[in-house]
This record gives sequence, C-alpha cells and structure tokens, in this order.
Amino acid sequence: MYIQRRFPFKSVLIWTKRELIFFVIFSSLITTLYEVLNIKWLQVPLAPVALVGTAVAFMVGFQNNAAYDRIWEARKIWGGIVNTSRSLIITVKDSFYMHRSEASKDERETLRVITNRHVAWLTALRYAMRAKKPWETTYEMKKFQYSTPEFETSLEEEMEPYLSAEEFAYVMSKDNKPNAIISLQSKHLRELTDQKKLWDFSLLNLQQMLQELTALQGKAERIKNFPYPKQYGSIGYHFVHIFMWLLPMAIIPTFALTGVEIAKTNPFIGEYFVWLNIPFTVIVIWVFNTMLRIGLAGENPFEGSPNDVPISNISRGITRDILQIIEEDPENIPEPFENMNNIQM
Repeated sequence: MYIQRRFPFKSVLIWTKRELIFFVIFSSLITTLYEVLNIKWLQVPLAPVALVGTAVAFMVGFQNNAAYDRIWEARKIWGGIVNTSRSLIITVKDSFYMHRSEASKDERETLRVITNRHVAWLTALRYAMRAKKPWETTYEMKKFQYSTPEFETSLEEEMEPYLSAEEFAYVMSKDNKPNAIISLQSKHLRELTDQKKLWDFSLLNLQQMLQELTALQGKAERIKNFPYPKQYGSIGYHFVHIFMWLLPMAIIPTFALTGVEIAKTNPFIGEYFVWLNIPFTVIVIWVFNTMLRIGLAGENPFEGSPNDVPISNISRGITRDILQIIEEDPENIPEPFENMNNIQM
C-alpha cells in the first residue's frame, strides 16, 4: 500500500477479512466431515501437497517480483517527470530576461502561458493513466475510505483553466491529449525563437526536455496499455486455489495421527488435538492467498487503487512547484490533494 505511515498488520487482516472468514469455515467443515462424520477417505498424502506448495511459492514469488518491477518502474518514470518538469520551467524562465528590471510584461505572460500549458499536460497525463482498462480490477479496501481525484472531477473541468479556448478545443479533439499539448508547447517555443525572444541554443535545450517528457509519457503509456501477462497471473491464481483446497485434507490426517500419540500420555488433549489443525491450516492458506493478492493488486500501478503510484499527489506537487517558480499569485496555486486515511493517490 502506498500509505504515508507504516501499514499495520491489523489493516492487512481487514483487507483480507472476507477470505479469512472463508478459510476458517472451509477448514472447520473439512475437519467436521473427517472427525465427526467419520469420513476418513477425505484425505490425501502430505508429501504431494507439500510439493505443490513449493511450486506455488515459486510462482507467487515470481508474480510478486514482476508486479513490484512494474510499480517501481512506474515510480521512476514519474520521478523523471518531476525533475524534467522543474528543469523545463526554470530553463524557460532563465532564457528570458526576468532578472532584469526592464523585463517586459509580455515576457512574463509568455512564461505564465508555457507554465500553465505544462500544468495542463500533467493533468491530461494523470487522467490518461487513470482511464479504465478491461483487464484492470481495483482492489478496494472497503473499510478504508480514500479519494481518487480523477474519479471525482472531469478532465475538462481540471484542464480548461490552464489553456486558451482555442488550445483547449484543439486538445480535446485529439485522442492522445498529453501528446497534443506537448505539440503545442514545441510549436510555441519555435515561434518564440523565430521572434528572437529565445536563443537557438535555448530552443535546442528545451526541445531535448520536451523529448524527454515525451519519452517518459511513452514509458508510462507502455505500462498502462500493456497488462501483466495473464498466463502468469492466471496460473498463479489457480495454483494457489488448488493448494488451498488440498491442504486441509493433507494436514488433518497428520494432526489426527499426532493426537493418537499424544493420547497415550494425555487422553483429553489427544482426543481433541485434531481440531488444532484449523488455525494452522488457516494461517498457511491465508499467507499464500495474501501474497497472491499483493501481486494482483500491484499489476496495474495506475488504476486508481491504494496500491498505486500516487500520480495525483506527484502531479499536484509539480504544479505547485512550477507555479511558485514563476512567482504566481498564491491564490492561483492549487492546494495539495487531501489524503484520506493517510492514503496517497
């Protein structure tokens, strides 16, 4: 979970409460059939089940590593967006003559337009990353309230204040809106150079930054538009459930035999020892299932769940930074997003 403070064990139990209750009922049912109704054939050898468990552990471990790699790559991409965005606006600002007293009002307004256009790009990109894909499943924590800004306000409402009416209409007519905004930014910088307001060398430097932003956008889109291969995710899911169904039938006979041995010295404990398999079985199944869920929840780092890379907070942080760089009126600088229950989005 991308949560600001340490994620407590209690929260993990709440997150998996529904499955945990099912595991207790399932283990108790199998034990009742075996011990109370005397259905002794309801058992399998422990060794094959242990081999299955070993294979499942490797599969789930592989899946979790792959999911973590996707999350970490996504976080590095947005870290690159943070650095390049700041550098872009600082470079644009210093390419004019803002430090001189005779700096024209037109230059300041031009800087403001470029900065606002970049804020629009950040907004369009985060909305594109939150767009729902058929393979995405949001693993919500029902007991924990959290807010995903992109699901509460529209892209048009968020982006329109940062673009002119003409540019807004142009961007909204395109499928890839972030790419359209980068195109407008490049065109504007070229025009400023033609007007001798920017040096040619400055244009080359700024174009390199736009190329870097375009590359970072493409990397983010690659993660968003290419799902984690389902042959790995599906196999891991089915393997865990096969192991889950077999495990009680392998552990119960083992506890029953142990109870027979204990009954020789302590008849009371030995008679009921078989029922102790329930907590042990539940713990093993719960661990495997929770590891599976962690992997599944991390496959899509932009889908809008508490497990995601917090692109909303990152984007808003960049917005505040670059608007402060150009000394925008504090009243026009948006406040940070509110993080409900310390969950960053």
